[in-house]
Amino acid sequence: MNRQAQSAVLFLLGASLLHAGTTDLYLRYVKQGLRPLVLLAGAVLIAAAVATVWYERKRARSRKHTHDERPDAEHTHDERPDAEHTHSEPRVSWLLVLPLLALILVAPPALGSYSATRTGTALQEPLAYPELPAADPLPLNVVDYAGRAVYDHGRTLRGRRIQLTGFLSLDRDGTPYLVRMALNCCAADAQPVKVALTGAVPPVLQPDTWLRITGTYTPRRMKDPVNGGPIPFIEVTEAKPVAEPTDPYDESWNG
Repeated sequence: MNRQAQSAVLFLLGASLLHAGTTDLYLRYVKQGLRPLVLLAGAVLIAAAVATVWYERKRARSRKHTHDERPDAEHTHDERPDAEHTHSEPRVSWLLVLPLLALILVAPPALGSYSATRTGTALQEPLAYPELPAADPLPLNVVDYAGRAVYDHGRTLRGRRIQLTGFLSLDRDGTPYLVRMALNCCAADAQPVKVALTGAVPPVLQPDTWLRITGTYTPRRMKDPVNGGPIPFIEVTEAKPVAEPTDPYDESWNG
């Protein structure tokens, strides 16, 4: 791969990052707050590609100018331009094309029930419990509900109708969970936070189906069979299938 080809790959990688950062595609890879860094990385790669092309053209003009200024008699066989040896770059550098093709051609699906059933809940005790609004039903994210239900013993949840959105996952014994994968930085470190369902649970459950459930707090809990972590329950009163959200990950977690 010569310098021109490297520049083309860098430019395409940068353009792909800019495309991902200006659309919702980047949410499949990193959390929402990292969008400026994705855009910056794309701009830096494009700038590097342009600078490389400019440098190569400048060097080529300099060589031509030097060659034109030398008398023919002063050229030795080894000094002639056609005797110059070019060194090709390692072929392994073509592997740079692979992430480019993956970014352009394949938008990876968000992590789902397969990962959730094989990874223990990542629920951690919240640093604080902010006051909740007076909405009815009260929309909460899965991480917030689970943290309040387990570590605050449902103090701020009692007597409230709660609305949660997440995807379904079934334990080995058939226990249904509503799950949201929580991000610390990017999809590579995503871990599940689970809320077990009881009450008016839909009779036919398909893993990875996204649901918006309405229910009430219950003190019932269980231990995650994978890592023994706490999993709270919610008493379901209503459940509706919904489309997968634009951002399928929960960023409220500070793992």
